[in-house]
Amino acid sequence: MNQVNLAFAPALEQAQLIRSRQVSPLELVELYLERIERFNPQLGSYFTVAVDMALADAKAKTEQLAQAGDIAELPPFFGVPISIKDLNAVQGLPCTYGSPLLKDKIAPYDDGLVMRIKQAGFIILGKTATSEVGSLPYTEPMGFPPARNPWNLDYTAGGSSGGAAAAVAAGLCPIAQGSDGGGSVRGPAFCCGLVGIKPSRGRVSHAPVGDYQSGIATSGSLARTVADAAALLDVMSGYIIGDPYWLPDPETSFLSACQQVPSQLRIAFSTAVPTIGEAADICQQSVRKTVQQLESMGHIVEPGSPDFTNLIEPFKKVWQAGVTATGIPVAALSPMNQWIAAQSGSAGEYLQAVAQIQIIARQIVEFFTNFDVLVFPVYMYPTIRVGEWANLSPEETLQKIIHWIAPCPPFNASGLPAIAIPTGFDTRGLPVGVQLVGRPAAEATLIALAAQLEAAELWSTQRPALFAES
Repeated sequence: MNQVNLAFAPALEQAQLIRSRQVSPLELVELYLERIERFNPQLGSYFTVAVDMALADAKAKTEQLAQAGDIAELPPFFGVPISIKDLNAVQGLPCTYGSPLLKDKIAPYDDGLVMRIKQAGFIILGKTATSEVGSLPYTEPMGFPPARNPWNLDYTAGGSSGGAAAAVAAGLCPIAQGSDGGGSVRGPAFCCGLVGIKPSRGRVSHAPVGDYQSGIATSGSLARTVADAAALLDVMSGYIIGDPYWLPDPETSFLSACQQVPSQLRIAFSTAVPTIGEAADICQQSVRKTVQQLESMGHIVEPGSPDFTNLIEPFKKVWQAGVTATGIPVAALSPMNQWIAAQSGSAGEYLQAVAQIQIIARQIVEFFTNFDVLVFPVYMYPTIRVGEWANLSPEETLQKIIHWIAPCPPFNASGLPAIAIPTGFDTRGLPVGVQLVGRPAAEATLIALAAQLEAAELWSTQRPALFAES
């Protein structure tokens, strides 16, 4: 296997190559570090590259592999590289939250999901770019280069997990952890042509810190294949003592769901968002193309959408409060986030907004008593240019954001699982896709369905030309 093919190989395949000793952890880490050094300056996907830490871990694991007697005893992703979004703490590395003020703040501990990632055998390459405090759907924080789209560098990689998506799509890591509080995994997956899973509320722990946005945000996975994304969700999932909400472990692994042909499902679809309107033509086409595929697979598909009228205002209130809850001095934030913080209101207003969200969430979840899955746009229109809204006022920018990401927040509000999958490209050669939304705790159903669609399309064979050259 040549070096480019190895860089774009799925994480599960890399794990098998290591176990069969066809490649060593050190060889893989050196490959990715070389690609990061060569491409990251133009891509902006990593804030921090953990060169010394990654090499030391890779050397230790390579020695361990050479001495290992029983390969079966090694953890599942032994020696496979990964990246961590820079909203999550990795002991010994900066955790900037996309703020220049925190560039030198070294995390003294690992977040719970990072501990699980390390226990699974992964080697952390570095911290990927995020919008400042994760608040925006494009990744252009002050003091850092923007995260650009590997398919066309003039366009955004999305946000707030833009760096994670750019790194995977460009072959600067095989798989990535991200987080999603209003589309921040699904949106970058849509922009960069990846699979992105936002799991159910309570599936992935926030330990050891608290959840300060009343359950709308969760960590998720970004990958080129459904199987990789599912396997990383297996790694990250599970209750940690003291979690405020949690789900029981699934009966079988999410990875195993990829091998299950789903039984006939009742599937709803829609191309419109209440109070916003119809999605752009290319996004509608993506939904209809997916619907046709699902019908040909024997599923029952019909028009339908949950009612989430009146969600925008209370969701805005919780989102705005999240900016101030980070504890970063408001004066150190970007003008956009300073304006957002100024709108956050009182504690009473926040709690009223949470209550309103919970009422609307009940309506959203109730819809799924009659349907197994909803096929929905990810965003209302395709990827925007880097800096496209830079000269707008904060009020104008907020309206643009609301209109663009409108299909995503309802499923953060309701805590439902969702998976973004690619469907093709627009006329500019930029990826487009759809999201599949499921019942509470029904990630396995979505993963099985996404794998069924993936088998018909082979998305993971697509590579951005600029980064696929040897």
